[in-house]
Formats: sequence, structure tokens, C-alpha cells
Amino acid sequence: MLRKAVIPAAGLGTRFLPATKAQPKEMLPIIDTPVIQYVVQEAIDSGITDILIISGKGKRAVEDHFDRNWELEQVLSQKEDESWYNILKQIDGMADIHYIRQKETKGLGDAILHARQHVGDEPFAVLLGDTIVDATIPVTRQLMDIYDQYQQSVVSVEAVPQEKVSRYGIVGGKDISQHLKKIDCMIEKPDEQDAPSNLAFAGRYILTPEIFKCLKSTKPGKHSEIQLTDAMNILMERESLYALRAQGKRHDIGNKMDYLKTIVEFGLKRPEFATEFKQFLKEVVR
Repeated sequence: MLRKAVIPAAGLGTRFLPATKAQPKEMLPIIDTPVIQYVVQEAIDSGITDILIISGKGKRAVEDHFDRNWELEQVLSQKEDESWYNILKQIDGMADIHYIRQKETKGLGDAILHARQHVGDEPFAVLLGDTIVDATIPVTRQLMDIYDQYQQSVVSVEAVPQEKVSRYGIVGGKDISQHLKKIDCMIEKPDEQDAPSNLAFAGRYILTPEIFKCLKSTKPGKHSEIQLTDAMNILMERESLYALRAQGKRHDIGNKMDYLKTIVEFGLKRPEFATEFKQFLKEVVR
């Protein structure tokens, strides 16, 4: 039974400056809920309640968000604002959340390596802290079901336009079923003509503990960063890896345009906003 999740959230968020000068990009709100709360909720909805967040300098707001705010709770209690009081209580009781700092931003692989002691010899989920996936069945749960079947590492992938493959880590492999591949190659940001497919990593992984040995033997690449893709190529020599075209829509909050689109889409799904907001958008477009 997979019990633990790791959420890397130590990046500097330079694409969102100046907003991220003094706050983490993972705390940027989608209307009224921080991005990272959606990520934590996905882990919980998948059956995981032991969560390690890899944070870094300037990320204290993430820890504070999931901690209790006694003063605010008291104010809301005195105002008899039960709905908001219950929401706050739900947030600080969401899961058993732990934190460790990545003191230098040395890549996603290095961030995950910081989880070694907490994870131990267990398989674990990785959910990127700046990626929301809107799905009926949580994508992490979908990956866990594949892991239960094969007992091997499995990653979530999505199809991207062929002309954009150079922006992503791309996988190739043999079809096991309509939505599942056994991976035989992974290339980080390949040229269009060199891409083995148009299937890109989509921010969710189930990894076996063998990945930590692979990360230890992975040499730093560009910008002296340890890339998870490089370590997974080593892992592929030792055990099988699978790629699942999971069912759901990924929202990458790592860039401003996708962030704007996400707010609009989530706003249209909120019953209290949908009608008025839709009318407003029509007027703006017109």
C-alpha cells in the first residue's frame, strides 16, 4: 500500500516576479485557494495522508498555510462565522504534513533526493507543487492503481503538439494498452525531429525507492542541476517504467498565461460565480 507523497515546492518562481519576490508561487491563489492546497487535496483524495513538502528559502507561507491560526480562528468564532471557521479547521487538519528545505535550487532530482530519509524503502508519489490536475478520479490515484498492478514506477504523461515537444521531457515506448506504455526511452526537451513521441511528463509520478540510488549516481547537468529524467533513465536499466495517459486536465501554474486560463476555467465552474462571470466574459470579448 502506497502511503507517502512528496511535493517539490522549492523553486524560485522567477516567471511570476515581482509577485513571487516575497511569496511562493505555490501560494498564488486560484480565486480563493492556493495552488498547493489543490495539490495536497489530490494526494489526500488518492488515499495518501503522509505528505512531505520540499520547500526552500522564502517558502514559510506554505508552512503557515497548513498550520493553525489561533488568532484568526478566535476572531471568526467570536463573530459566529461558522462556515469560515470550519474551512480553516479543515485546512490545518488536511493531512500529516512534514517539511524539509532544499537549501540550494539544484534541480527537481535534487529536491526529491531530499525525501530519501522520510520515504525510506517505500514506493511514493511525487506531485509537482505548481501543477493542478482537474480529474474525476485523481491522477495520483490512477497511477497508484497501475503501480498496484505492476509494482513498478509509473509516470503520468499527456499528448502535446509536435511543434512543442522541445519544451518538455518526452517518453517513448511500447503500447501495453490504449492508455499505458512501457517506457523504453526518455529525452529531456528534444528537438522536434528527435522526439520519440509527443507524450510529455505531466507532473505526477509513482516511484520506487530505487530512484534514490539512481539520483545519487546522476551527474549534474545544465546549470549544475540534477535532473529527475536523467535518474529515471538509470532506473530504466534496473527495472521497468510505465507511462499512463491519465484522464484529467492538467493546469500548469508555472507560466502566466496558463495561470490566467486556469482562473477563468475554475471561475466558470464555481456555482456562485458562473452565471455573472460568464456574462462578464462575453461583454469583455464583445
